[in-house]
Amino acid sequence: MPKIRVLSDILASQVAAGEVVERPASVVKELVENSLDAGAREICVDMDQGGAALIRVSDDGCGMSREDALLSLERHATSKLRTAGDLVAIRTLGFRGEAVPSIASVSRFRMVTREAAAVAGTEILVEGGKIRDVRDAGCAPGTVIEAKALFFNMPARRKFLRAESTEAAHVEHQLRLHALAAPHVRFRLRRDDREVFDLPPAPRALERVRQLLGPELARELIALPLTHGNGIAVEGFVLPATHARKGRRHQCVFLNGRPVEDAVISRALAEGFRGAVADGLHPAAWLWIDLEPMLVDVNVHPAKREVRFHRPVDVRDAILEAVLLGLRPPAPVLPQRPAAVSVVPAAPAAAMAGGAVPPPVASGLRAPQAMLPEWQPAPAVAATPVLTDLTPPQQGGGVPDFRILGMLHHRFVVMESADGLVLFDPKAARERIAYENLLRQRDGTVASQGLLVPVLLEMDPRDLDLLLRERIALEDAGIEVESFGGNTVQIRALPACPRACSSVVC
Repeated sequence: MPKIRVLSDILASQVAAGEVVERPASVVKELVENSLDAGAREICVDMDQGGAALIRVSDDGCGMSREDALLSLERHATSKLRTAGDLVAIRTLGFRGEAVPSIASVSRFRMVTREAAAVAGTEILVEGGKIRDVRDAGCAPGTVIEAKALFFNMPARRKFLRAESTEAAHVEHQLRLHALAAPHVRFRLRRDDREVFDLPPAPRALERVRQLLGPELARELIALPLTHGNGIAVEGFVLPATHARKGRRHQCVFLNGRPVEDAVISRALAEGFRGAVADGLHPAAWLWIDLEPMLVDVNVHPAKREVRFHRPVDVRDAILEAVLLGLRPPAPVLPQRPAAVSVVPAAPAAAMAGGAVPPPVASGLRAPQAMLPEWQPAPAVAATPVLTDLTPPQQGGGVPDFRILGMLHHRFVVMESADGLVLFDPKAARERIAYENLLRQRDGTVASQGLLVPVLLEMDPRDLDLLLRERIALEDAGIEVESFGGNTVQIRALPACPRACSSVVC
C-alpha cells in the first residue's frame, strides 16, 4: 500500500494551478484583479498567440517592496486577510494568495515592481515555480507581470488549449468584464502588438457600457432605477426583449465590483421579462449589485466566478423589482383639468366705512357643475396596432376560421376559433417556414442571394470567433460572412428564400 507523502511546494502550486489557471484568460483575470486591488488607475494587457506565448499585465498601482514581492510568490501569502473574521467581510477581488504562485509554477514568469517612494524597483525571474534571479530594476511605480510559454512544463494541459483566436476572444471578454466592473480605470488591450481597444476612464457605468456596446445598441438601453431592499442595492441596464438570445453570455453581473455568475440572478432577470421573451432565450443585461459582505459567500468556487447568497430570495426580489420598474411603460400624459373660477363679490361700501361685514363665502362662487367642460382621460393608445390581415387563407374545408382579438405582450396574436382560444406566435411561424425551406434544400446547394448593402453586426468576441470558425458551414447554408475589422462582421449574402425566410435571418 502506498505511503502518504506531503507534496512539494512546486507540485502543490501546480495542482492549485489546475483549478485557478484554466486558460490564458484565467491568468488575465487573476492579475487584473490584483491590479485593481492595488489601486491601479490604468491597466494594460498584452498577449501574443492568444496568450499562450505571452501575457503581460502592467499597472500603475501601489507596487511592492522586495520583501513583499518575494512573499507574493509563496502559497497562501496575501495582504488582504488578517483574521478569520475578515473572511466574512471581503471587499477585495483577491484574497487567497494562490494566483501568483500558481501562475509562476506553470510558466516562465517575470515580475517587475516598485513602490512610489522607493528609489529602485525589484525584478524577479521564475521558471516553472523555481526562482532563478532577484535583482534591482529601474521601473515606473506599479507592477508588471509577464507569463510566457503558459503550461510549458505541463504538455498535457497545454494541448487542451483551444485555437489562438478562441483563447484571444476569452481574454478580451474577461478584460471587458473588468472594464465594466471598474469604469473609473483606463483599460488597454494589445494583441500581437496590435491595439484591440483603449477604454478611457468613464465617469459613469453607462458611459462604459456605451463604449463597449456601440452607439446603435446603446440608444436602446433601458435604465433600471436604483432599487434598495434588505441590505441590497441593484441598478443597471437591459436591452429590449427583441435582443434576447440563447445562453447567458450577454448578461454581465457585478457583485461588489466582482464579475460573477449565479442562477438566482439569471432566474430573476428571466422572471422580469416573463411573457416577452421566448422559452430558451435570455435577456441582455448589465447589473451592478451591492450588498453587505456577510450576506454572500465568495469563497465557494476556485476561480471565484460563482457565489452563494445567504438570502437569495431578497436578491431575487430586488432584481425583479428593478427590472419591472425599468420595463414599466411611462404613464400617459393627461390633459390638465381646467381650474374652477372663483368669484368673490366686492365688499359693500358700508363695510368699507366700518359697518357690518357680511360673512365671507366659504369657497367663493363656483360655476354650476353642468356648465363645467366635461373632462375625460385620453383613451389609451394601443402600443401595437390590431392586426387584421393574419387570418390564414382558406384551403379547402380543413382550416378553421379565426377571429383576431388582439395582441398579448406585443408577441402573441390572440385569436378565437370554434374550438376555443388560440395563441399564435408570428415570429415562430416565420422561423418554422424558413427552417422547412432550408430542409428542402439540404440535399442540394442552397441558393444564395447577395445583398445590395452588406449588413454590419457588432458581436461579442467569443461569438465572433465561433461565427468565423463556422464560416464554411454558413456558406453551405447560403450565408456569406466576412470579418469587417475589430468585432464587426459583414453579412454579404443570405439564402434566396421567400420573404418570410429572409426576414427571419435578418
